[in-house]
Amino acid sequence: MPIYEYRCQECRERFEVLHLSPVEGEVECPSCHRQNARRVMSSFACTGVSAPSAGHSCSGGCSGGSCSSCSH
Repeated sequence: MPIYEYRCQECRERFEVLHLSPVEGEVECPSCHRQNARRVMSSFACTGVSAPSAGHSCSGGCSGGSCSSCSH
């Protein structure tokens, strides 16, 4: 489930909500408890995937050793 960032239109509090899809205007602000929040653009972090070493059989999507067949 993605995390969406919101800003309350009443008190201007910024907060995050974890849910399946964005719901504008129906998200309750944790500070003032009003349901007048708008989703805002937020930055995201990504991690680089390095090339697999010689003889390595996984596709590189194993996050550096989390798959059972990975040896790097």
